[in-house]
Amino acid sequence: MRRVVVLAVLTLAMALPIAAWADIITTNQGGTVAITGMSGTGGLGTIGTTTITSKGSQLTQWMGPGGTQNGHLGYINYATGALLSGSVLNGGTFAGGGYFDIIGDGQWASKLTGTPCGTGCDLFTGSFNGPIAWTLDSAGKQVSFYTLSGSLTGTLWNGRVVTNVQTSQNISIPSKGQLNQGFGHVTLSDGIIVTPESGTLGLLGTGLLGIAGASRRKKV
Repeated sequence: MRRVVVLAVLTLAMALPIAAWADIITTNQGGTVAITGMSGTGGLGTIGTTTITSKGSQLTQWMGPGGTQNGHLGYINYATGALLSGSVLNGGTFAGGGYFDIIGDGQWASKLTGTPCGTGCDLFTGSFNGPIAWTLDSAGKQVSFYTLSGSLTGTLWNGRVVTNVQTSQNISIPSKGQLNQGFGHVTLSDGIIVTPESGTLGLLGTGLLGIAGASRRKKV
């Protein structure tokens, strides 16, 4: 019985640092979008070569470790793998790979990471898992709206590896002429880094203690 109790205590001790983490929710907007290989394709793109890259999208909200922060918090930059199927004009899928980086700057990021972040600190560095969905939400004469969504795997600023990361990037393209040039903008977008739930870990600990109690009663 003593061995079971010790196991329960050790398990809870190891789980508590993880339980202290909450899901991280981010919001970003602005920045430019460049789509390669669009010239001469009528807005369709070329399977195997066309990719999407975004630079300088502003990180405007952070909810998670360090509390809730709003304002100009840093930047999000990303790139996809090559177009796998469908088209840029009508929607399709892109390959995984590329990169997805969340960069924080200012005092809040310095406090979070324990590192001076005047020129930016990497809060998350990762890449897309494939495939990545490229969805046409609405097509208009002036502006068309798309959503780039997929999962990511990467590393947080403290070295912790996370695999359950979701992002949904909303992109507007002003006209078909600019689509043919491979140019767009990021509108309001979001992402979530999912971490273990403290409730689940609590149930684990309760179950282990229950086993210990049952063992003790059986012995008596």
